[in-house]
Amino acid sequence: MTGAPGQTIDAFHRGAFHLVQPQGRGHRAGMDAMLLAALVADDRPVRVADLGAGAGAAGLAVASRLAKAQVVLFERSAEMADYARRSILLPENAHLAARVSVVEADVTLTAKARNDAGLADESFHHVIMNPPFNDAGDRRTPDALKAEAHAMTDGLFESWIRTAGAIMIPGGQLSLIARPQSIAEIIDACGRRFGGIEMTAIHPREGENAVRILVTAIKGSRARLSLRAPLIMHEEGSHRFSPLVDDFNNGRAAYARLRSAARA
Repeated sequence: MTGAPGQTIDAFHRGAFHLVQPQGRGHRAGMDAMLLAALVADDRPVRVADLGAGAGAAGLAVASRLAKAQVVLFERSAEMADYARRSILLPENAHLAARVSVVEADVTLTAKARNDAGLADESFHHVIMNPPFNDAGDRRTPDALKAEAHAMTDGLFESWIRTAGAIMIPGGQLSLIARPQSIAEIIDACGRRFGGIEMTAIHPREGENAVRILVTAIKGSRARLSLRAPLIMHEEGSHRFSPLVDDFNNGRAAYARLRSAARA
């Protein structure tokens, strides 16, 4: 769907929600956001924080699938936060608007500054995040909006996961998507804050190396790390999504945690 000049309005989950996004620049939401949203499987009246939400794709995907979820989109960029607000105000999203809000805030803030910015201690059941994943030495982009969304800084996972631990209730779930190269940093950042870590490697096709990992963890759990069966994106010799991935992409299913870890 075409939006105003410089933006598009795109349908997700087969039209269950729509997203206003910058056209020709910045980060445009896709499969990563949908897979991240699929990690939240909770039919209770829960509060969900989407850290670094961008235009709000992952958070809106959660809200569109879970009718009792209240979602707060936290975004540092004033421009991207504005896209998220415009997304919420779309007539196509009227059924979600009362349950989704936007807070313009830097998720790396600490202590009183973090609380004052709206990232209140122990106030969320779920925290989801798709942190910037490019190393400083990766290919640079002249697109300033995209560079801001993709540039990884030293200690990024430590600061983002520290905030997740602070704003989450005991027993709450952290969910994130990242590159496989970040596994060690993620585990270190979880430290004693989170346990019951579950990781799923995402492979483009059978026999190809993983390009992403899905991670969930429980605040205060002491359960050990679990490696789940890999998730294969595409059918052999095709660009068609595998049936399970297609279900996640279209909001028909959630990627629930293993029962043993969730109980620990």
